[in-house]
Parts: sequence; structure tokens; C-alpha cells
Amino acid sequence: MSLLKSIPKVDKLASNEAFKDLSNSLIISIIKNKIEELRSDILDKKIDLIDENELISKVLTEYENIIKPSLQKVINATGVIVHTNLGRSLIDKNVFEKARDIATSYNNLEYDLEKGKRGERYSHISKVFCELLGCEDVLIVNNNASAVFLILNTFAKGKEVAVSRGELVEIGGSFRVPDVMSNSGAILKEIGTTNKTHLRDYENAINENTSMLMKVHKSNYSIEGFSQEVSFKEIIEVAQKNEVIDYYDMGSGHLIDLPYGLKESEPSVLEYMKQKPSLLSFSGDKLLGSVQAGIIVGKKKYIEQLKKNQLLRMLRVDKLTLAILEENVKSILLKDFDSIPTLKMLFKTVEELTINAQKVEEKISSFCTCNLLETKTVIGGGTTPNKKIPTIALSIEFKNYKPNKIEKIFRQNNIIGRIENEKFLLDFRTILEDDINILIEKIGQIINE
Repeated sequence: MSLLKSIPKVDKLASNEAFKDLSNSLIISIIKNKIEELRSDILDKKIDLIDENELISKVLTEYENIIKPSLQKVINATGVIVHTNLGRSLIDKNVFEKARDIATSYNNLEYDLEKGKRGERYSHISKVFCELLGCEDVLIVNNNASAVFLILNTFAKGKEVAVSRGELVEIGGSFRVPDVMSNSGAILKEIGTTNKTHLRDYENAINENTSMLMKVHKSNYSIEGFSQEVSFKEIIEVAQKNEVIDYYDMGSGHLIDLPYGLKESEPSVLEYMKQKPSLLSFSGDKLLGSVQAGIIVGKKKYIEQLKKNQLLRMLRVDKLTLAILEENVKSILLKDFDSIPTLKMLFKTVEELTINAQKVEEKISSFCTCNLLETKTVIGGGTTPNKKIPTIALSIEFKNYKPNKIEKIFRQNNIIGRIENEKFLLDFRTILEDDINILIEKIGQIINE
């Protein structure tokens, strides 16, 4: 019991010189928690001595852990360009500066400068999108899942939506199309089989309660072999003939022709818009290469109905999203892909990647074993399922460590690589030019520790 009596008082400990320039309220809160832990340890006879210096050290460590930013910059050396766990698409610094200028000033987010009255926030983005895609109108919400939900809730609440069984997808975070449809109030009408869906399946599914024929992009898988699916063009024709809505949830829509032979398997939004669909939606932060957003394009009469749904107020985007997205779409319109990091990385040639890899290899080969190799990587983000593109990587070995241990050491230093064929690799498809020298320095520090 005498040990309990010797526990320092909270206010006395908080007045210690070590806490002089720190937040007093946070320090007191931490001290209270640490003293409770100390009291519990004494009662459980885990300690027989109170070290006040050690207690102060624990309080300071906890203080640093709390105020240290949880979100941190990392070097993506996985080779996966649209890496969902690492923040997906990057924002160009110059584009971000333009958006920062808007965000730190009053702006005309919902004000019509010409008419001098309330305006609409979506008007800022519609002109450039409509010019690029040839669509009648556009609506931006906070992600593509929101876009899917809003569309289904607006047009199919209590009504049937025909979807191929081969497209009832589940993507990251347990986002399941059937569950989203159910929550939106839509009634799922499954058609076809897992591997084969015919045009007649859509035609036979239409009845007086049918609202929509929906196609869903198979983001993270593909069906090979004895299989068949109906093109969106054919779905549009059947829907319009029967006066129901056609809608394609593209997931990761892109506004360019993809390189490395991916054009045929993954047509761009521009190609689909030539078919004059009712509605189409896709993500802003995947192959478009911009911020998190759900982009809905299509016929003006349907977009207008979506805008009247009360849910839109919960799903709308802010000024930063609109400012950055507008700049990125303008860049695509002007074919300035270098100002969109995702596209810049995607279009880099193997020769360019080799130059960067050799630069690092030359600097680190004196203190570790590294070998340059040609390999393949995925784009990521559910963009091109089961499709790979060429890349260049460096394998890293030192101190006879196993690949798993090397991966962990690098990860603890905010360098995220990958293991392939029992080797730890740094893939240069996703290592930014600005990070090359930082990477060299960090590798030196890691190996010489």
C-alpha cells in the first residue's frame, strides 16, 4: 500500500519541465491514464518500484503517438499504379496549387457571376465534360458507389433492374451489387447464367415493372472459356426500343485509349458515349487519374431527375474536388497527360523505367546485391482485370535476410515494395521522379543501420 501512496499527483507531474511547451490538457489526460495503469500494475504486483523518469518518458511517447500524423507519405514501389491501399491516383502539385488558391479564397461555388444570383455547383464541371465526351449533362457525387446508389434509388425504387448473373460483383470493402440494389429500393432481376448471358435474356426480362437494364464492369475478375456477355451497345438498343433506361456502371472509366494493347478489352468512356446511352457512371480517382468522385454522364432529362433526389445533398462534392477534377479533365481534353500522374506513369516506356532503375542500381550496388529485371505488373484499382503491363524492377538482397524480412524493413521506412518469385522487388513503374534520390538515401540508411 505504501507504493500506492507514492504515486505522483497528476497536477504535480503535469508541472514537470519536460511538459512545458506541450498541450496541458492533453498531457493531463495522458498522465491520468498512465497513473491508472501504474495503479493497476501495483495491485497486480507487477512492479515494486515507481520510476518517475520512466513515467514521464511514457507520457511523452504517448503524446508524440497521438499528435503524429497517421496519414504519411510513402514511396509506392509495388508497381501498382492505382493502388487502393496507397491512396489510388495522385494529384499533380501544380493542379493542387490552383485548387488551393480556390479553397483558401471565397469563390463562386454556387454563385452565377454573370447573372448575379445563386448558381449551381455542377455547372463548373459540365462544360468541359460535355465538350470532351459529347454528353448532354454530367453530375458529380462523392464516389462511384454513391453514383450507383443514387441512380438506382432515383429510377428503380420498387421496380425491377435486369442484371446478368455474371456481373453481380463484389469489390473491395464488401461492396456487393445485389446489396446496394436492395438498399436503394430497386428489385434485382437476375438474368442469364454465371458464364453466359444472351441478348434474349435481357429482352425476356422486360415487363411492366422493369425500370432499367444495367451492365456492371467486372472490376476484379474475368470469365474465360465457354462464356458470353452482351455488349453495352446491344443493351442500349434493347432498352431504348422498350422505353426503359440503359445504365452501365463502368467502375473505373477512362477518358483515353489505354496503351499496351488494352484498348480493345477496355474501351474508353468516349467510345461508349458515341452510342448515346441513357446513363453511365465511373470513378474519378482510378484511370481518370483525379480525385475521389463518382461521375455520372448521360442524357440531360435523367441527370435533371437525379439532381432532384434529396439524397444528392448527402452525396455532393465540395469545392476542392470540383476544382481539381475540372483541371484534370481539361488536361485530358488538351491531351496534356503529363499533368496527371496516373496517366504519366501508365504511359512510361520500359526504356524510361530502365534509366531510373539503373540510376538507383548504380548508387546502391556497393552496399547491397541488386539486379535489374524485366517483369510485369497490374494497373490496379479494379481497372483491367487479369491484364498486365510490362515494367522494370530491382531485386534487393542484403545481410542474408529473407525477402519477407526485407519487405518489412523497407515498409517500416515507408517504402512499399513487393515480393515476386522469392525476391523483394522495387518496381519503377510507380516510383516518382522526385522520389528517386529520397529512395537512394533511404536504402543507404536501411542497409547501413
